[in-house]
Amino acid sequence: MKVCLLSGGTGTPKLIQGLKKIMPEEDISVIVNTGEDTWVGDLYLSPDVDTVLYTFSDLINEETWYGVKNDTFITHETLKKYESKDFKEFLKIGDRDRALKMHKTHYIKKGYPLSKIIEMESRMLSIKGKIYPMTDDNVETKILIEERDGDDKNRILLKFHDFWIKRRGRVERVLDIFYENSNYARGTDGALNAIENSDLIIIGPSNPITSIGPILSIRDIKRALSNKIIFAVSPIVGDGAISGPAGMLMEAKGYPVNIYGVYKYYGDLINTLIIDKRDNIEDKIKNIKCNIVATNIIMDNLNSKINLAREIIKHYNS
Repeated sequence: MKVCLLSGGTGTPKLIQGLKKIMPEEDISVIVNTGEDTWVGDLYLSPDVDTVLYTFSDLINEETWYGVKNDTFITHETLKKYESKDFKEFLKIGDRDRALKMHKTHYIKKGYPLSKIIEMESRMLSIKGKIYPMTDDNVETKILIEERDGDDKNRILLKFHDFWIKRRGRVERVLDIFYENSNYARGTDGALNAIENSDLIIIGPSNPITSIGPILSIRDIKRALSNKIIFAVSPIVGDGAISGPAGMLMEAKGYPVNIYGVYKYYGDLINTLIIDKRDNIEDKIKNIKCNIVATNIIMDNLNSKINLAREIIKHYNS
């Protein structure tokens, strides 16, 4: 069977590790969020794409789910000596990781589409799975926040990088989230073909609002998904996100921070919702109209990743 995942940069790559152990890697395709792509100085960053590349190539730093394990930071630490008000690298980028980013930057500046660059990098890293950006167009996730200045309330529109990396998500209030330019963006041919040719689509346990939402905001991707069998893994256990700012951002979009909120966000798109077994109680699941699979969704070691992958495939085949 062929599986296609929709992925951000943390939860879903853990599931990819599990799937790699139970099925041929070449049968796994991943459509990756690029709404967080940004420029840091003269360096082009595609953070979720790089995390998926490193996951497939077994290079990922599993402590941070960003960058390369056992990397060095000589360049970053040297740059800190030259920091000023106008020149500062907020993200700690390792030397080997920086080399991949420099490779992307070089070809982006030469006019190559991101999908072509990822294809090149996948070959360089001997990856057998297929990795596709959601779009080759520029789509940026923006966070609208409100902050007080004395008696005044100011609204500020932030790039996701500025919201999560520079400010560490520490803002007074999130008002809304936008996917700038998504109305005009097209899904990549690779992503659309992967959807069409896959038996099962898995929406991984990434942040629904800023990791999966940008992918679903691409109209032809959403349309291609409409007649597929789709399982979604909840990124929520109890009343909180497993990691990251998902809870805060779901609240800002008007969704409760629980499994029902995840179900409401994905709506009729999904056939099955994978929830944690601790949430499998009547009061929590009574309003969820799709199929429910309750299991352990906390992937804190390789065995738990493999077990979750097996559960998903087992219920698809049942």
